[in-house]
Amino acid sequence: MQTITKYLALAALCLNVHLITAQDSISNTSNHEQIKTLRALKDKVKTQEREYLKAEVEAINKQLDGNEITFGEAEKLKKEAAKKHALNIENRIAIINNKISLLERNDAVYNNEEEEGDDQFVFRIGKGDETDDEFIFIGTKRSDKHRHRKYDRRTTSDLVLAFGLNNAIVEGDNLDNSPYKFGGSRFFEIGWAWKTRVFKNSNVLRFKYGYSFQINGLKPTDNRYFVSQGNQTMLEVFPENLKKSKLSITNLVFPVHFEFGPSKKIEKDDYFRYSTRNKFKIGLGGYAGFNIGTRQKLIYSVDGNRQKDKIKGGLNTTNLVYGISSYIAVGSTAFYVKYDLSPIFKDQVGDQNNISLGVRFDMD
Repeated sequence: MQTITKYLALAALCLNVHLITAQDSISNTSNHEQIKTLRALKDKVKTQEREYLKAEVEAINKQLDGNEITFGEAEKLKKEAAKKHALNIENRIAIINNKISLLERNDAVYNNEEEEGDDQFVFRIGKGDETDDEFIFIGTKRSDKHRHRKYDRRTTSDLVLAFGLNNAIVEGDNLDNSPYKFGGSRFFEIGWAWKTRVFKNSNVLRFKYGYSFQINGLKPTDNRYFVSQGNQTMLEVFPENLKKSKLSITNLVFPVHFEFGPSKKIEKDDYFRYSTRNKFKIGLGGYAGFNIGTRQKLIYSVDGNRQKDKIKGGLNTTNLVYGISSYIAVGSTAFYVKYDLSPIFKDQVGDQNNISLGVRFDMD
């Protein structure tokens, strides 16, 4: 249970789609540079307004030379123009001085309005929209907003999370007579998958591959537990009243699926994407990997004292695991089934093969 809790905690973290933390202030160097630029701008304002005034005076002199206005009218227009541009200089410099004061007083937390907040630190797990390239992004808002998009991205990646009911099919018997509890035996899977478009100009077929940690749990019925006798693993009745008897098998596997289904083509000026969001999907494939841990957990009471035994290994479980799996999905949620072609225990008189049914979430 502790192992599953760790994986669930990781999954919960991944489901927090947009996590933004720790605002970064603009550095003092950037602050000084902005103030230096604004102070230089004041001289440019004066030069600019004087050039405007010069142009207006020249236009007035042309009118005077052409006898369009009198000398008195020309002098009056020149004085009005001089007064106007003097006020322009005064007002524009006042605006710049206010900006400088604001920066000095607030440690440069104010930028241009369109860039305000762009230096905020961003940690995002999950895609902001269906055209995003990265599932995980770490950086600033500015770099997130202006990062380069590849024109055609044929391969994407996403988190895979699955859980549900688990059991075993015993050779020579059917699932109805399983020696394991149907409701109490469960599985959990978490992993990472890449998806590659097979055809250049169509997204009808995708090749999906990756790695996953699978935890298959089996709870025996009738107060029994697993024991090993030689190379045979069998169920025996426990001498005390068991409150819990559970075998957990953890595998590291590498799933491979062919995924079919429609998609929507999104075309922009500088990139295009195929989106399968809210689309119907079918995945067919399998997996192979290794058993990386086996643990039996027993909880019972002896003379009123609660006992908890955790027994690792020693049950002849198969080292190399492989099987087939399939899912039917709408959007990111799927009905999921997997079946181990490799037996749970090796060298047995009768093989037992693990089977799981549940839901699967692909965070694409």
